[in-house]
Amino acid sequence: MAAVKKNIAFFDFDGTLYLKDSFTGFVFYVLGRRYVLKKGVFLLPWINKYYLGLYSPPDMRKLLFKAMFAQQKEAHVSQAGAQYAISLLADLDPKLLAQLRQHQALGHDVVLVSASLNIYLTPLAELLKMQLICTDVEVSKGLFTGHYATADCSGIEKKKRILQAYNLSDYDVIYAYGNSFEDQEMLALADCAYLVGRDTKLPILVTEPVLEV
Repeated sequence: MAAVKKNIAFFDFDGTLYLKDSFTGFVFYVLGRRYVLKKGVFLLPWINKYYLGLYSPPDMRKLLFKAMFAQQKEAHVSQAGAQYAISLLADLDPKLLAQLRQHQALGHDVVLVSASLNIYLTPLAELLKMQLICTDVEVSKGLFTGHYATADCSGIEKKKRILQAYNLSDYDVIYAYGNSFEDQEMLALADCAYLVGRDTKLPILVTEPVLEV
């Protein structure tokens, strides 16, 4: 019996679907400016190294998460994460959001793949009716430990997580949307890749499924 092969689209979040830096925004949203600036003083040596290119974005994200959220109550932060997710909708890129909706209207599987945190991306993915691969954080006895439960979902880790979750041979056309070097491995998996800042035209979407005998 003939089987219908579907299509799948992977969307990066920060700088691609979302126009700003959601992680830094979340820190200020939950903890407030005074608390963040007080904690941030102790991070200045690492922040300086980061802006000099001597400290990687994944390492900076991990350090910032630990400094800001270790021993914070999971229930409170997760509730704030759900509210923050709603606020993110206002700053989605209209062009990329329209492309995402077109994928969904055509019945494609659509996946958000991001190094940002599950605390707010889980409720956001539910709002957008997307599947999700992201960085998960560790909780123990109702508190954030300050550590990740998974590797930072960027670079080669994006590719690894995608291949763990999906058998790409089940799909006829693979689309991917990103904006930086952290998306290169994910974009390399795609038949149709779109890089923000490089490509001027979004991929034309395949509307007809392919029958496989």
